[in-house]
Amino acid sequence: MTVTDPSPPSPVPARILVVGGGGRENALGWALARCPGVEQVLVAPGNGGTTALAGCGQLAIAESDHGALAAACRAHAIDLVVVGPEAPLAAGLADRLRSEGLAVFGPGADGALLEASKRWAKDLMQEAGVPTAGYWAATDRQQALEALERHGRPLVVKADGLAAGKGVTVADSLEQCREAIEEVFAGRFQSAAPGEAAAPSLVLEERLHGPEVSVFALTDGRSMVLLPPAQDHKRIGEGDTGPNTGGMGAYAPARLLDAAGMEQVRQRVLEPILAALRARGIDYRGVIFAGLMLTEAGLRVIEFNCRFGDPECETLMPLLGPELAQVLLACATGRLEQAPPLTIEPRCSACVIAAAAGYPGEVRRGDPIDGDLGDAPDLQLFHAGSRRSEAGPVVTAGGRVLAVVAQADDFDTAFERAYDGLGRVGFEGMVYRRDIGHQVRTRRPALP
Repeated sequence: MTVTDPSPPSPVPARILVVGGGGRENALGWALARCPGVEQVLVAPGNGGTTALAGCGQLAIAESDHGALAAACRAHAIDLVVVGPEAPLAAGLADRLRSEGLAVFGPGADGALLEASKRWAKDLMQEAGVPTAGYWAATDRQQALEALERHGRPLVVKADGLAAGKGVTVADSLEQCREAIEEVFAGRFQSAAPGEAAAPSLVLEERLHGPEVSVFALTDGRSMVLLPPAQDHKRIGEGDTGPNTGGMGAYAPARLLDAAGMEQVRQRVLEPILAALRARGIDYRGVIFAGLMLTEAGLRVIEFNCRFGDPECETLMPLLGPELAQVLLACATGRLEQAPPLTIEPRCSACVIAAAAGYPGEVRRGDPIDGDLGDAPDLQLFHAGSRRSEAGPVVTAGGRVLAVVAQADDFDTAFERAYDGLGRVGFEGMVYRRDIGHQVRTRRPALP
């Protein structure tokens, strides 16, 4: 009888570099540093809360400085690079680092087109047979206005490029659509996808109705691991009112998708889009973020992103098990089948964002951030728009400043813990929503 050797155990990356400086990267650094076998996590450029995370160090290197990041990987003998934001991925950072022999969790510039070009992504969805809204691309103002008039009803206006979550207008009237079209072609959201002209363009989509939910797949380009579904809250105002933001809070797991629903997402959305990427010769290694709407006609893809959502990432990381670092390295090296199963805590996770005054418009900066959550095992404070001032104190430095995250066996308790934690930190002009998670809370919202 021939005995075959078992597959070698999946290695653990001892030294990890997380690229980015937001709340997502703060949460990734925290989660990876907790994994057994990980000796050091460096975050570049990080933020005002990076060095407060156990096991995390900070490098003052911009995410756009590919050469300096590559040199830092060599100097620190980095085993795994995890690229957080979409902009460096679209600019080819993963390609540059892979060309130097590094393991990178994050797609190359070709795969990042899933997010960097909405028109490209819609074409790919159509090619893959992925259910999505009808759409019409426009490369100039007149073309867009004529398409709007032909349809004679409000449409969703999406700037065709990276817009930090702010390039989408879900219009309630034709006049709102016209104003959004004018904004796009005035260059407000101008951002070119790699290899494309910098001229503004947009996609018009039919408006769908239904609850939204986010699903994340960790993939090595062939197989995948699905994370629990999460639900974000995009609007600035309570009751889901006001302009869109990058996200004012989130919770997981979202009850909108049960096990059968998640399997439908896998079979109808994620596996077909991964196959379509492979058919185009794209070896996609990283996370695929599917933003879904559950309509009366069934699920529809609103968008794909090439990175973890924010604040969904902050919400999910405390639920993920100690195998996370191994799983991300296995994705980066194309060996996901050798990774141990990723354990998921069967608990509820709640996240509330504290934003600066004026967000999502012009925001205040430089206000000292006070307070501390201590070492409670079910409560986390992740920094986003913060920096350490020359005088020493950590101050506000962006729109979304802090994320307070809590876990419990039920959502009411999780959100009560999160809001209690929010009451123990703060800064001048702090803005937050008191109704995050209203979809799953049964008790009266607890006010800090």
